[in-house]
Amino acid sequence: MMAIIQEKSALLEQIERCYTHRLGPGKVPQLKIRGERSIKGAVVPHAGYEYSGPVAAHVFNALAEDGFPETFVVIGGDHVGYDDAVITTETFVTPLGKVPVDVKLAEKIHIEENPDVHADEHAIGMQLPFLQHLSSEVKIVPVYAPSRNISKAEEAGKKIGKAIKGADVVVLASTDFTHAGPSYYQAPPRGLRVDEFARKQDEIAIKAILELSPTKLLKAVTEHGISMCGVGSVTAMLFALMGVAKSAKLLKYATSYEIRPAPDAVGYGAIVIK
Repeated sequence: MMAIIQEKSALLEQIERCYTHRLGPGKVPQLKIRGERSIKGAVVPHAGYEYSGPVAAHVFNALAEDGFPETFVVIGGDHVGYDDAVITTETFVTPLGKVPVDVKLAEKIHIEENPDVHADEHAIGMQLPFLQHLSSEVKIVPVYAPSRNISKAEEAGKKIGKAIKGADVVVLASTDFTHAGPSYYQAPPRGLRVDEFARKQDEIAIKAILELSPTKLLKAVTEHGISMCGVGSVTAMLFALMGVAKSAKLLKYATSYEIRPAPDAVGYGAIVIK
């Protein structure tokens, strides 16, 4: 029991450091009492709290100020190589406690259930302690969206959009952006430092997201070879919110190089959609 308490305490401290980090929003937020909300979706990174946590904190700070919905649809992938969109209704557990699934909404989405895929995928789980830190009453619908079979991600997004119509839901898309450097087999052009290359690549992808265009995002990723691990999750989110989303705003962009200079760099973006 003592080990569990220590693990919980350490995780809470780590999350709060993300907010107060020099790359974070600067303060630990308090959740607004639910009222009229404007945020419909967001793009949030998942590399790990040490690296992408301060950028991710910008999204959760915005959500805290906006107020929480009844349910978060959290879309993650693709690190396990499964080529279909899948859902699970199994409860998630973090050191901060259990995160139940909104089973009624999950069943309305009509996506194949496969808890084994979700058990091996970290992109969704990284978001949950941020939500739990702000509220103990969080419900989610976890969706895995493939990046290598983008038509399945599009199909999943459209199913999500149909299921959440008129519901009090926020759709979170979990992704990191460019992965550059020798560990990722993507070298920057001569004269560009690895983080400069990542930023240049990611500006192209982020521009398409800010235009709320999944087709422009897919074209950008393909034409420029942008090594964005969650293009499927963002594509699904954009299709889910099509016709509902009116604007998008980049809250923060940074790379892992700004946390720890290295031969590799990964880009992280925090974007909210209203």
